Parts: sequence; structure tokens; C-alpha cells
Amino acid sequence: MANIAVPRALVDDHSPESQSLVNDVDVERGEYGTFANTDPKVVLDSWKDSQDEKDVIFNRWDSTTSRLAESATLAFVLLQLPQIILNTQNLIAGDFKALSAVPWMGQLTGLLGNLSLLSYFAGKREKGAMVVQAVGVVATLIVLMQLAIAGAMPVAAFSVTAMAVVIGFVLNLLNYYELLSATIWRFWEEAVVVGGLTVLPQVMWSTFEPIIPHSILPSVIFGSAALTMIILARMGKLPEKVVLYMGSVSAWTATLLFMWGPVAQMWTNFLTPANIKGLSVNTVLLAMVGNGLLLPRALFIRDFMWFTGSSWGCSLAGEGILISMFINDCVSAPLFYGVTVGYFSYLGAMFWRDSRAYRLPSIFSPLYELVTGSRQYNI
Repeated sequence: MANIAVPRALVDDHSPESQSLVNDVDVERGEYGTFANTDPKVVLDSWKDSQDEKDVIFNRWDSTTSRLAESATLAFVLLQLPQIILNTQNLIAGDFKALSAVPWMGQLTGLLGNLSLLSYFAGKREKGAMVVQAVGVVATLIVLMQLAIAGAMPVAAFSVTAMAVVIGFVLNLLNYYELLSATIWRFWEEAVVVGGLTVLPQVMWSTFEPIIPHSILPSVIFGSAALTMIILARMGKLPEKVVLYMGSVSAWTATLLFMWGPVAQMWTNFLTPANIKGLSVNTVLLAMVGNGLLLPRALFIRDFMWFTGSSWGCSLAGEGILISMFINDCVSAPLFYGVTVGYFSYLGAMFWRDSRAYRLPSIFSPLYELVTGSRQYNI
């Protein structure tokens, strides 16, 4: 905050000469105007009060977004619980077919996305976001275990997934407490990049089988390309800008893995509408709530990657799946319209509060800054 130095004579001397000097001086004219016939001390106090008020608005929104992000943990704890309970009931009843409504490929992409984002936030030392991702990994792993028991997921695929989760948890925990060497952590980050770029295109391809022929070519091509780039980077054969860009590949790959889960679910709903009844509307609503609570913080700190993943989780994993359920008469009209109106009202309020905190001219200005990267926020 800038300080304005005012000569003592202007403060103590109330003669007409000194008053004329004060009136002619344009103190912050652009924002506060000319304070004619006003004591300079009052002018300074008014300026400071105005600045303090703006700081209060900014700090209050900062604190609010932080608390909202922390409270999202509860929503994600409960996120998979309705689906886990429903799966358990179907398993006990011997209705294994009902579990086929939950595509294991979609769940797997979500889990791998959460695991990769766990590493991303561990590197940034964002404890709250780490907890959210860890909860998502554990809950999704339980669902995958149920699918494996029902035969809806290959046991071999589940075993490899469980092993990757254990290794990832241990390494991220050690790195957070600075007990892991930089060499091992770098190797893990490179493994995440190769693994993500190998799995993501294969999962995207497999989602549309058998409409398109089965092939492992996507994973071979992208996995080999990622491995080659990492080897070249280790040898110092890549330009510095390319190396810096590769540092964000793992985070964006994780986000895309997370974002593809709802796409796989939507595709399954389109192919087999009758299986939509196997979905839990509570899970869909909790996905909207959890990601919605993260959105204000992602917007406030201008983290475009985080905002993209959370907004996708709200829009497609939440609202999009809800639309497909409404079309197939799986949710009531009052619930659907009530959630939809509430969701868009929440987005409007979020952009309005953020624009006030940063003193921006429009509620669309925060989104512009987020996309263009014109404002950087250092936590």
C-alpha cells in the first residue's frame, strides 16, 4: 500500500494560504477527486479507510474460498458412498449384472487422474487438495474392487491398479514430509507422465469399442513418444521451453484422465439406457457439490488446470449425467430443475464475488484472467 507524505505545515496550519495549497493539490484525483475545503488529515484517513475496506473484501474472499475447498473433503468422502452401498446390496443379492452399469474404465481413469493430481498438489504442498485427491483414490479403489468381485472388471487390471495406488501413496507421503530424494521424486513424476500418456489414449479408444476395432496402438504410440521425450530431456537434447512445457504435461494428463471418466459414463448411458437405473443420483449430486466447493479457490488463485478439472466435474460429471438421468425418467423434474438453477446461480455468485475481491470491472473479468494467465496469484 502506498504512503502519502504530507508536510506538517499542511496539517497543523489552517490559514487560508495553507488551505489553498491543499485544495490545489490533487490527492489521488483519479480515484478520490479533489478534496476542496477538506482537512488533509481527514483526506488521508479516508484514503486509508477505503484501502482497508478493499483489503478486507479481498482477505474475506481469500479466507472463504480456502474454507470452501477444505470443506469439499467431506463431499468427496461421501461421493462414492451411495454407489458403494448400492454395489454392496447388488452383490449380496447376487445381481452382478447391475454393476455393469458402472464402467470400470471410467472409474479407472478417474482414479488415475486423482492419483496423478495427488502428485501435482504434493509438489505444490497443497495439503487440503492432497486430502481431497487421496480420498477420491481410496473411494474409487473400493468401487473397482467391487466391480472385480462381480466380474465387471478384470482381476489382473485391478491388481495392477491397487499396486500403483500403494506405491503412489507412499511416495507422495514421503515427498510431502521431505523424506524423499529429488532423484526418486523426479523418476516418479516421469513415470506418471509416461503412464498417463499411455493410459489416456488407450482408455479413450477403448471407450468406443466395439464400434471401432480393438487395438493397443494408441497406448503404444503415445507411450513411446512420452518415453522418448523424457530420455531426450535427460540427455539435454531438448530446448528449455520444451522441458518446461513437459513439467505441466503430467498435471494436464491427470486432468484429462479425470475428465474422461464422465465421458465414458455418458457413452455407457447412451448405449444402454436401461442400466442408468444402476446409477446413484446421490453420487452425481455429491460430485457437483465437491467440485463446486473447489471452484472458487481454483478461480481465486487463477489455477487454470485446477479450475478446468473441477468445472468439468460439475458440468459433465454432475449436470451432464443428471440430464441423461432426467431424460430417462430416473430423477424427478423438481429435483432436476432445482439443481440446475442452483448450480448456475452459484456460478454467477462466484464470479461476482471474485470480481469484487480483485476490483475488476465485470463478472467475466476473472474468467478472462484465468484463461489468459494475465494475473498470477502466489499462495
